[in-house]
Amino acid sequence: MSKMKKKNRHVGRKVLFGVEIVVLILLVGVLFAYTQLHKKMEQLNFKDDTAENGEKIQVEMNESVSESEVLSGYTNVALFGINENNSDTIIIASINNDTKEIKLVSLYRDTYLRVAEDENGNGIYNKCNSAYLRGGPVAAVSMLNTNLDLDIQNYITVDFAALSEAVDCLGGLDVDMSYEEIVHTNNYCVGTSEQTGGDYTPIEEPPVPEDQSKIIGTYHLNGIQVTSYCRIRKTASMDMGRTQRQRYILNLMADKAKKSNLTTLNKVVDRVFPLVETNFSKSELVKLGSGLLSYKLTENIGFPLDYAMGAEVTKPVTGLDCLIPTTLATNVKYLHEFLFDDKDYIPSETVFTRSEFMANKTGFGNASVPEKSQYLIVDPSDDTEDQDETDNYEY
Repeated sequence: MSKMKKKNRHVGRKVLFGVEIVVLILLVGVLFAYTQLHKKMEQLNFKDDTAENGEKIQVEMNESVSESEVLSGYTNVALFGINENNSDTIIIASINNDTKEIKLVSLYRDTYLRVAEDENGNGIYNKCNSAYLRGGPVAAVSMLNTNLDLDIQNYITVDFAALSEAVDCLGGLDVDMSYEEIVHTNNYCVGTSEQTGGDYTPIEEPPVPEDQSKIIGTYHLNGIQVTSYCRIRKTASMDMGRTQRQRYILNLMADKAKKSNLTTLNKVVDRVFPLVETNFSKSELVKLGSGLLSYKLTENIGFPLDYAMGAEVTKPVTGLDCLIPTTLATNVKYLHEFLFDDKDYIPSETVFTRSEFMANKTGFGNASVPEKSQYLIVDPSDDTEDQDETDNYEY
């Protein structure tokens, strides 16, 4: 039975993400097992993204982005946590090549974006997590690049079971929880246990407090419980709270991994690597892992920053209970300001085209941008050249 420690501290700081801890563990594993590198790396599922005709499947990218000097100073990686081939977790990890600082962006899974195109080249708009289901990781990376003006080439995909395995190998985590989180974690444990085959003991529920959202104590959770905690979406904060919990778990796992001995880390690698798929090459992972001790997790945000949500307002205009960026262009501008400190960034013509289409389709245009973010509104005519794209069709 999980025991509550007598602590009543509130999580007042900004917290960091969960499934991308596999990246940290992967890099730690590469570093400490350097002498056995090839043996350990063989456990990973390397994907070369080759089509049936033998040609390499290319990740899409907006033309102007490929020429960006600012973005050339960063290594961006897409991190996917999948459940039944849906990417329920989508993270962008951006590494500053000079400072080794890492910034994380959690893309809300229900964000309304252009996820594919039909046989005539017309855009298909849907929840962003459906891109992975439609075309796998390459399609999901292309969705990120073309909607957000990014230059991601590499991805790491992990199954839900990987997070559970990693936590158990580390001996569990001490997690600050509210009453409502305890209740929902217990509920999610049923499905998580069935999907992963893992065991758990329900957390003992304390008396119902007046404020069920307030942190009431610290609980020691195993892998199934931590994974279930990361899946909670039924609190008032919905998907935003879910991604925040995931980032909080990353922080806890990173701290514990750094303090673990080589035997424990070796166990993590042996249990987790077989559950990881990536299009990184072995040499690229070695190069990435060699600078591990210099890396520093810094800031993190959820995307989009501004949005319209709620089935009553989104279903009539999209047919989906989703998050509609208000607007895509202003959110992308903010994203580049956050990740790359580029305050003068002007989104590409592709982004402006999609942003305008979504605004016309949904009715959530520049007038819907909050006052605090109106400084991000820019004139599309300020952009010079990019691809010619039109969208007039959607599912």
